[in-house]
Amino acid sequence: MDITIQTCHCIPNLDKARMQKIDRQDETDTSDLYVTPLAERAKPEVRARLSGPAMRTFLNIGRAWNLSLEEERGLLGWPARSTMYNYHNGKVPVLAYDALQRISLVIGIYKALHILYPDFADRWVNLPNSNPLFGGKSPLEFMNNTGIGGLEKVRRLLDSRRGGWN
Repeated sequence: MDITIQTCHCIPNLDKARMQKIDRQDETDTSDLYVTPLAERAKPEVRARLSGPAMRTFLNIGRAWNLSLEEERGLLGWPARSTMYNYHNGKVPVLAYDALQRISLVIGIYKALHILYPDFADRWVNLPNSNPLFGGKSPLEFMNNTGIGGLEKVRRLLDSRRGGWN
């Protein structure tokens, strides 16, 4: 796979040090990916830009995983039910950094599952798991019971199985 890093010229008011354009070319993904530097991600204007697409992606993953409203709430850190209904109706305010971080972890878990277990990736989170980390429970139950730390542990477990964070 050939990866080229270039300067992003398509988003106004961003200098070369603040944004990189990664042009990925492989058989499954030919889209451009913009990487926001870590130090910039907590800024309100950056969170505002990321919130809508992040929540839409999270809700799509929730549908793929067949999550209930309560399970979605757990993964997002237990926002109010009315807030979740707003998200489902397309009303997404600027999300807190914590919510964006949780969504990022869920997206990473989703990606890793589809690489590792393409035949049952979307069922994996709901299946009882014999790994000592889960103690016979499903990864979803583990993540909802242990919060963001549980999301991080599942992400690390899956990424280590597939060989990295790419």
